[in-house]
Amino acid sequence: MKRKEENEMKSDAVRKGIDRAPHRSLFKAMGYTDRELRRPLVGIANSANEIIPGHIHLDKLVEAVKAGVYMAGGLPIEFGGIGVCDGIAMNHEGMKYSLASRELIADSVEVMAKAHAFDALVLVPNCDKIIPGMLMAAARLDLPAIIVSGGPMLAGRHPSKPEQKIDLITVFEAVGAVHSGKMSEQELCLIEDQACPTCGSCAGMFTANSMNCLCEAIGMALPGNGTIPAVMAARLRLAKESGMQIMSLLGKKITARTIMTQKALANALTVDMALGCSTNTVLHLSAIAREAGMTLPLERINEISRKTPNLCSLSPGGKDHIEDLDRAGGIGAVIRELSRAGLIHQDSITVTAKSVGQNTKRSSIRDPQVIRTFKDPYRPEGGLAILYGNLAPQGCVVKQSAVRQEMIRHQGPARVFDSEDEATKAIMAGRIRKGEVVVIRYEGPKGGPGMREMLTPTSAIVGMGLDAHVALITDGRFSGGTRGAAIGHVSPEAMEGGPIAAVKTGDIIKIDIKNKKIDVLLTKQEIKQRLSRWKTPKPKVNTGYLSRYAQRVSSADEGAILK
Repeated sequence: MKRKEENEMKSDAVRKGIDRAPHRSLFKAMGYTDRELRRPLVGIANSANEIIPGHIHLDKLVEAVKAGVYMAGGLPIEFGGIGVCDGIAMNHEGMKYSLASRELIADSVEVMAKAHAFDALVLVPNCDKIIPGMLMAAARLDLPAIIVSGGPMLAGRHPSKPEQKIDLITVFEAVGAVHSGKMSEQELCLIEDQACPTCGSCAGMFTANSMNCLCEAIGMALPGNGTIPAVMAARLRLAKESGMQIMSLLGKKITARTIMTQKALANALTVDMALGCSTNTVLHLSAIAREAGMTLPLERINEISRKTPNLCSLSPGGKDHIEDLDRAGGIGAVIRELSRAGLIHQDSITVTAKSVGQNTKRSSIRDPQVIRTFKDPYRPEGGLAILYGNLAPQGCVVKQSAVRQEMIRHQGPARVFDSEDEATKAIMAGRIRKGEVVVIRYEGPKGGPGMREMLTPTSAIVGMGLDAHVALITDGRFSGGTRGAAIGHVSPEAMEGGPIAAVKTGDIIKIDIKNKKIDVLLTKQEIKQRLSRWKTPKPKVNTGYLSRYAQRVSSADEGAILK
C-alpha cells in the first residue's frame, strides 16, 4: 500500500482507471498513445508570441524543453500564455496593462495546471511581467517547477562609434537629444536600426534580465539562465537540461516552495543589490514572497543593501551588458564572490537538487572589471534604496546605482503633473528648468490604473542633458532601463490620498538618497489641511479588466498584488 501511495501522481485524476476512459479518449484524439499516457504529465507554459522580441524565438526553446522532458521519461504538454512588450506599450494607454498582466499570467498558469492535473511545470518566459507572473504561479501551486528563460539579446553597436555598445535605452535617450537639438533625426534613425540586433530580452540590466538573473539567484532556474544570450546554442542546451531536470525534481518531490524560502529570498535580494537590478524587482519579489507564504518588508531591502556592495556596472547605469556579465562568469561568479563575504545562504536548495554552494563552488570571476570583487566594488552599497519621509510615509524606491553623484542629494521646487502624458509634453517642449523636481502623480496601481512605467520622460531628461540637474518623483514606476534621480513607487499613492496628492507646483522637495530620506518642506498641519480639501478623482477607466484591477489592487509597497 505504501509503495502505491508513493507512486500516485496528480495526473492520475485525468488518466488512470476505468472511470477515466473518457478523459483518455480525449488525449487519444490528440494523438497520445497508451504508453505515453502512463508517463507523468509535465505542463510547458510557453509565452511565445510575435509582438515581443524576447519571445519571438521561444517556440524553438520549448521544443528543446519538450525533448528533454521526453528523454527523461515524462510527457510534455505545451500550453500558451500572454505577454506585453513594455517597450512597445511605453508612453500610451497600452502601458496601463503591463503590470496588470502579471496577475493574469499567474492566474492563467494556475488555471491550466489545476484544470489538467499536471504533475510538474516547466515555465518558459522572458520579459518583464511574464517572468514574475510565472514565478508567482509556481509559488502558489507548489508543484515541482523550473524556469527556463529565453535569454538576453546582444547589444548593438553605435553607427558612428563602433567601439561603443548601444541598446534600446540609447534610442529612448536619443529621442530627447533630438527634441533638444543635440542630435539630428538622421542619426536617430541610424541608432534605431542598430540598437536591437537580435531576438531576446533587451540587452541591459533592465527588468526582464533582472528577473531572469534573480530566477537563478532564488534557485528556480539552472545556472546560466540569467545571462546566456538568446542566440547562443548554449541556451538550447540549457532548455533541454531543464526539461530533463524537471523529471528529477518530480522524482525527488522538490517543489517550488521547497526552493523559494526566506533564505532563498534573501539570496535573491543580495544578488539584486550586487548587480544593480531594476526597481521593479521590489514589486515582483514582494508579490512572489506573498504567494510563497512570506512577506518582504521594504526596510529589509535597505538592510541588505547597506551590507552588499554593488559589484557590477551594467546598462543603464554603466557600460556593460548582459553578454559581458555572461562572459565574466555570470550569476554563479557573483554568488561565489558574495559567498566569500558571508552574504549568501549557501545551503539553500535549488532546481539542480543541489545547494547554492554546490552549484557555485567552481565559479570564478573571469573579468574583474565586469564583476568586481568584494574589496573593490563599484559602490559600497547595493543598487537599490528605499526612501522614507513625509512625501512617502510607506516608502518609495530609487535605483541609486544609476543616479549621478550630483543628484544623491538634491533640493528644488516641484513641477507637478497629474499624468505622465502632461509631464512628457512639458519635458519634450523644453519647459523643465534645471533644479526642478518633476512630480508625476495619479499613475500608481489604482490611479493609473496599472502603474505605468515612465521610460519616455526619464529618458528625455537624460537625453536633454538634465539628469545632473532634475529629479523625477512619481507614484508610478520606471522601466528597468531608467537612469537618473528617478524615484518611484511613492506610497501611499495619490489616488489613495497619500501626501503626494497634496503637493503643489513651487513646493520645495528635499531628496537625500544617502540618508534614505524624501520630504516636501511643508508642516504636518499644512499637509493635513490640504488633504482635508482633497477629493478622490473619478477613475480613469470604468470598464473591463483594468476597472476590476483598480478596485482590488494593493499599494506599491505591498507589491501591487490583488486582494
